[in-house]
Amino acid sequence: MVCPETSSDEPLTPAGRLFLQPETDLVIHCIIRGKNPADMDAIKSAIKSSLMVQHPRFCSLLVRDKNGFEHWRKTPIDIGQHVIVVNNRLDKSGNFIDQTQGSTTTEEDDEAAVNQYVADLSVSSPLSTDKPLWELHVLTAHKCAVFRIHHSLGDGISLMSMLMANCRRADDAEALPRMVPDKKTVIKGEKGRDWFWLFGVLWWLLKMVVFTLFFSMEFVLRSLLVSDEKTAITGGDGVELWPRKLATAKFLLDDMKLIKRAVPDTTINDVLLGMVSSGLSRYLDHRTPNVLHEGLRMTGVAMVNIRPQPGLQDLSKLMKSNTKARWGNKFGVILIPVYYHKGGNDPLEYLKRAKAMVDKKKHSLEAYFSYKIGDLVLSLLGPKVYIIVCTFITCIFYELRFFFFGV
Repeated sequence: MVCPETSSDEPLTPAGRLFLQPETDLVIHCIIRGKNPADMDAIKSAIKSSLMVQHPRFCSLLVRDKNGFEHWRKTPIDIGQHVIVVNNRLDKSGNFIDQTQGSTTTEEDDEAAVNQYVADLSVSSPLSTDKPLWELHVLTAHKCAVFRIHHSLGDGISLMSMLMANCRRADDAEALPRMVPDKKTVIKGEKGRDWFWLFGVLWWLLKMVVFTLFFSMEFVLRSLLVSDEKTAITGGDGVELWPRKLATAKFLLDDMKLIKRAVPDTTINDVLLGMVSSGLSRYLDHRTPNVLHEGLRMTGVAMVNIRPQPGLQDLSKLMKSNTKARWGNKFGVILIPVYYHKGGNDPLEYLKRAKAMVDKKKHSLEAYFSYKIGDLVLSLLGPKVYIIVCTFITCIFYELRFFFFGV
């Protein structure tokens, strides 16, 4: 929407502008399931009185001035435009079921139908800029709702903190859900602070500098020049337009804790990464047996919250502009290497390798580097030029590699 700029308009952040480009257009989908049928009047009334519609990002239109720069502009909220009600039941393919015929469905059928609905939304239904960039789809027959929120409004920490602030506990309808308490640094006394303690601090700082330099250089090279070898999971040209299928995998937390105890000082995130590494190796063994070489690298990315407090945030702190835990897209990116190993390996070996790699990543400032360099480049060049430059450098690299090496 192109409109003349007004004094009350608020410019988008560089990250927000990047998420609005056609090449990087990102919409967050969040599925919420319930036990009871949806009461639409109660849902709309709750949204009207919620903190969400009072937040500037959720009641602002995206507008562009005559120079093409994006701004947020306050606008009245019409709840009817944002709440989409789907009364008919869906099948596993996302098609409507004729209710007159009568059919029995299982919980797995419901889950598959909702997943397909979200998969179709993610490809075929962009958010309209004629209204603030969020929607709530209520699938009454499946007793669930789908939040659609554009990533330019905020990151996962901001949006989940907002969602939690609008929820209440099951055992107390007036109480907010318990948030993760602030971690306070414990300063030890002078006892034990000798030369060994000083050596330990210096060694810790040295490792942080080395890991930061290494991972930051790797981040730049892999962002612009170096790419992974092609495998069965590599996308082709126009992959962002391919049909999508959303699948759900469920793991018992008790089982993950049992695995976690098998390797000392392991976290649940380490267990998840070990599971992904093992699963990808098994999948590639099945799809392309005896084709890939041992230790083949596949590079993933992980988003890291760079606010001082980890986890969900107090919404009141997010709303303050003079605090480091402010609202918005405050995350860095780290590269997560996953290596292919042929079948027959001990599954715990994947966990040990994942933990060793993640520990090094945690000891570096790669996430802060990626955030700062991205913010600087986007501020200087703008998102469109940034994407064009990255694409141009990548194309030149592939041409040179083909010319010299034939691959």
